Amino acid sequence: MNNTRKIAYAGLLGALYVALTYAQNFLLPGTTSMAIQFRASEALTVMAFYSPSAIWGLTVGCLLFNISNAGALPLDWLVGTLATFLATGAMYLTRQATVKNIPFLGLLMPAFFNALLVGWELTLYIGEAFWLNALYVAIGELGVLLTLGVVLHVVMVRRGLDKKLPGGR
Repeated sequence: MNNTRKIAYAGLLGALYVALTYAQNFLLPGTTSMAIQFRASEALTVMAFYSPSAIWGLTVGCLLFNISNAGALPLDWLVGTLATFLATGAMYLTRQATVKNIPFLGLLMPAFFNALLVGWELTLYIGEAFWLNALYVAIGELGVLLTLGVVLHVVMVRRGLDKKLPGGR
């Protein structure tokens, strides 16, 4: 039963990531796939603080969106997915490093990994300077994680939901 719950939870997170990203892309075209992107669904990466199942769910969700999105660059299927996997894995590993109960170090991981990997990818495709692409990607990730991500984390912890997840703390 426990493994079934973990798999279902991972699947639910992946599906939610895809659905939120498509909804945002429909309402605000281009905001989920440009150099400076603010994918609201990236706030879901905070779920990796509470359960390693979130790492797999969000990684698959990112892959599914990138494969199914007509505007995604083919290399993004690999690079964007790898960035999500590394970021959520690092978030899980740094979940105990908090300042006033906020895991700020972990919240920086999506910006770090996406800036490096997706910034490199964008440099290949559009030819701008790597540091500029990395900066654009980091700004988008930090914008989402330090606003929506912090709010989601605070709500999860204050309501005790972080302890109720499969494999949760």
